Amino acid sequence: MIEISALTKSFGSREVLRGVDLCVRPGRVTAVVGSNGAGKTTLIKCLLGLARPDGGDIRIDGARVGTDPAYRATIGYASQMSCFPEHLTAREVTRILLDLRGESAVIDWELFERLALAPHLDTRVRALSGGTRQKLAVALAFLFGPRLLVLDEPSAGLDPVANAVLKDKILSERSDGKTVLVTSHVMSELDELADDIVFLRGGRVGYAGSVQKLRVFTGQPHLERAIASMMKREVICA
Repeated sequence: MIEISALTKSFGSREVLRGVDLCVRPGRVTAVVGSNGAGKTTLIKCLLGLARPDGGDIRIDGARVGTDPAYRATIGYASQMSCFPEHLTAREVTRILLDLRGESAVIDWELFERLALAPHLDTRVRALSGGTRQKLAVALAFLFGPRLLVLDEPSAGLDPVANAVLKDKILSERSDGKTVLVTSHVMSELDELADDIVFLRGGRVGYAGSVQKLRVFTGQPHLERAIASMMKREVICA
């Protein structure tokens, strides 16, 4: 599904990605983890075409990122700080996205209901709480039945009920053969969701593989302690 090779990206004199090589297996939930500044969000922005890499290659289903934006049609995206036009209602934002795609689609109103968004659909974005805005971002990520979901800290600001709905939805999508790439600082939720882990350290891949192999590699039964163990290591072990 996703193949990344020798990916580099700098902002001024600061190297953020320093030769990332990675293969994300289809039909699985892959969590990208690492300390603050490790390059997680930059990697995702390069993947989505929101940032231009300095070097390297990214391919999604064989299509090279950066040559034809059509590949984005298969991707659903939610970020920690999604921005919507403040003067529009949640319903209008949803309708604009449907119109921009120029195709017929059945909205998953059940997900909107489960996220308790229905009472807020006719409220202007400027009047929505941060948590409700995040619920909207999550619901919109699943429009059009994307084959690949890219979720950057999607649970930030969600209440426990909405977070449980999100996790159930992610697991349901995986059961349907979808690929999910997610970042989070909450290791307990990744313990429930992730099949594979990509650990970034200093802009490089320190580990990429299954959660089970990571536990064996670190000798830690819990994901949080396994990741903490990786962060303490002086040598990157890919």
